[in-house]
Amino acid sequence: MGTEAPDLENPELLKKLFQFLQKNRDEVLAYHDRSDGGLITTLLEMAFAARIGLDIVVPSGNEPIDFLFNEELGVAIQVRTRALERVMKELANHGLTGQEIARVRLDQAISIKQGKKELILSSRKELEIHWARSSFQIQALRDNPKCAQEEFITVGEDDDPGLTAEHQFDISQDIAAPMIATGIRPLVAILREQGVNSQVEMAAAFTRAGFTAVDVHMSELISGKTTLEQFKGLVACGGFSYGDVLGAGEGWAKSILYNPMVRDEFQRFFNRPETFSLGVCNGCQMLATLKELIPGTDSWPKFIRNESEQFEARLSLVRIEKTPSIFLTGMRGALLPIVVSHGEGRATMTRIAMDDLESNEQIAMRFSDHFGDPTKLYPYNPNGSPGGMTAVTSKDGRVLAMMPHPERVFRSVQYSWRPDDWKEDAPWMRLFRNARAWVG
Repeated sequence: MGTEAPDLENPELLKKLFQFLQKNRDEVLAYHDRSDGGLITTLLEMAFAARIGLDIVVPSGNEPIDFLFNEELGVAIQVRTRALERVMKELANHGLTGQEIARVRLDQAISIKQGKKELILSSRKELEIHWARSSFQIQALRDNPKCAQEEFITVGEDDDPGLTAEHQFDISQDIAAPMIATGIRPLVAILREQGVNSQVEMAAAFTRAGFTAVDVHMSELISGKTTLEQFKGLVACGGFSYGDVLGAGEGWAKSILYNPMVRDEFQRFFNRPETFSLGVCNGCQMLATLKELIPGTDSWPKFIRNESEQFEARLSLVRIEKTPSIFLTGMRGALLPIVVSHGEGRATMTRIAMDDLESNEQIAMRFSDHFGDPTKLYPYNPNGSPGGMTAVTSKDGRVLAMMPHPERVFRSVQYSWRPDDWKEDAPWMRLFRNARAWVG
């Protein structure tokens, strides 16, 4: 509405804001820009994310609608009460102005006052449901409406603890250190195909764990330029193999199955008892399609299009199950956030195959809700796999196929959210070190 659009008339102010934030980053607990919807939208979105209430104050002399809904450039920052005076002085020192406009309250209520007059009093949950409704209605038209409804039901739940992390093992312990100290760095083939894009992170994780990571393209195996004989490990990386068409990872697997020379090469590798294999994302699809070559994987599922009918990229929670997997030694029971990024991650199999996987303890990980319970509900389970299944292992534990990406979160700095006590290594680094410890 109106004839004047929000703009940045003085770029120097933006520079000063950046300098202020860099200097005072330890004081700033939360930050959000003011843009579409104005200040009220900025503050409410911060409250929704943190699941807290707010006492919002409209300064006297201001028209509430103008103050709350104007979209002129600005930011809202949260600071501790004891730091408020110091932060205000720092703003002034940088040539910026600020004012206290809200305080946190713990009862999940949103109050807006001007002087003694209360303009609005509502619950955070009620306002968040209103805020999310338009997105839900669009999502229900674009995506699978069942998934859209499941997600909308979770909006605003007061008792949802949010993402968490639970583990009994010491994430800073390098269990591979004795092996690394020998100076021997076993070779692991970081296998890729057209469209794969996670090979660099995967190589970094295995290198950090004490391996020598070797970039191996499928064309090198098909031409005979390279063989798998020299490698202790084989890793099929994720990304968009074959552009996520032609079955994505299935197309990759069929380039092996329908080439007699390459098929024999992979079968010999899988049958060597001193080797291990890991498939992630498209690589998970690829290994699942190669199960006729891999001992102890007869009941593995096929991975098909997500139930949401959309590509899913998010930070999800998984629970690590009891299995013989050499990658997950000592990690049983851990509840860990992990990156997912796939369009075809839904496991499908017969009831008999599912029972077989359960009885043989071959289901290695399950998507879980924020209370740690395995779930099929969206968005906690982003692909709709039964029982939350998202990783399977061979009966002897040497081969692991998983849909989430441990290589994208093996360092704590790779997370968008992490517990404050995590240092350099994230819990998923243990998966790679377990492989190195197993090789010996």
